[in-house]
Amino acid sequence: MNSTPEQNGADHPADQQVVVSLGGGDAQDARTVFDVLAAAFDSDRRPGDLPDASGGARPTVWVITVDVSGPRPAATPARLSAPVTVDAQGGYRAVDRLRDHLTGVFAVSVVGTAAGDQEQEARLRLENR
Repeated sequence: MNSTPEQNGADHPADQQVVVSLGGGDAQDARTVFDVLAAAFDSDRRPGDLPDASGGARPTVWVITVDVSGPRPAATPARLSAPVTVDAQGGYRAVDRLRDHLTGVFAVSVVGTAAGDQEQEARLRLENR
C-alpha cells in the first residue's frame, strides 16, 4: 500500500513550475526577461534579485523557476538589445502557459523541443515585436 497522497495532473509540480534558463547573451537582456517573468508569475527570486554576468572565460547561464499556475495580467512589450534564446523545462501545460505569456511580450518562435513522458523542454527564441 502506498501512503503517498495521490496527485492529479493539475496539482503536480511539473504542471505548475517551469525552469527557465538563458545562456550567453547580454546581462541586461536577461534582466529584461526576468523582469517580465517576475511581473507575471511567482518565482524563486526575490524582487530586485537580478542576474549578473559571472565574468571570466566561462559562459554565464541565468536560471529562474516560475510558478505558472496563477499568471497575472499580461505585460506590455519589452525591448531586447538582441534576440534571446530561452530554454524552458516543465510539464506540457506549464511550458505552454509560459510560452503564451511570453508571446504577449515578445515575438516568440519555437526553435526546438525535447519530449519526455510528463515533461518537455522547449527552446524559444525571443525577439522584439
